[in-house]
Amino acid sequence: MLIAFNKPFNVLCQFTDRSGLQGGMPARRTLADFGLPAGVYPAGRLDHDSEGLLLLTDDGRLAHRLTDPRHKQPKTYWVQVEGTPDEARLAALRRGVVLKDGPTRPARVRSIAAPALWPRDPPVRFRKTVPDAWLELTITEGRNRQVRRMTAAVGLPTLRLVRVAVGDVALAGLAPGQWRLEAR
Repeated sequence: MLIAFNKPFNVLCQFTDRSGLQGGMPARRTLADFGLPAGVYPAGRLDHDSEGLLLLTDDGRLAHRLTDPRHKQPKTYWVQVEGTPDEARLAALRRGVVLKDGPTRPARVRSIAAPALWPRDPPVRFRKTVPDAWLELTITEGRNRQVRRMTAAVGLPTLRLVRVAVGDVALAGLAPGQWRLEAR
């Protein structure tokens, strides 16, 4: 079974919030809040503060194929960045950038018009004097906070990050919190 789920902003990519069970902290929203079928688990992760396509499966081999960097599964994101992406910055992302944990693989990247997305709660802070722009960025690895670190490395801090595709599975038509069974 393969499920495409539109993970909302500020939702954990796990079914329980272990940190919320200690120290009197309120539990955060988790995947358990969305009526997903029993026995499925995330194939990969999306940060708490990222949104969009999360794949879940009950098939360990499929999960491995989707997440292992050796399979070079493309993951596509729409990224709202602070600043103006010039050709030099885009070229650096296309070549791959050096992060603290080593160089990244080259990315596919292009500037795009602001996509028609659902409102984010809370909204991204608007600053009249600081420009922002949108990029479509595709990577074939999945390091911790990789897209955010890549854009920051070229001087374009990420404001909003939405994954829109993993391989041939696209987010298309799913509102935040909705899921669908994918044909396999």
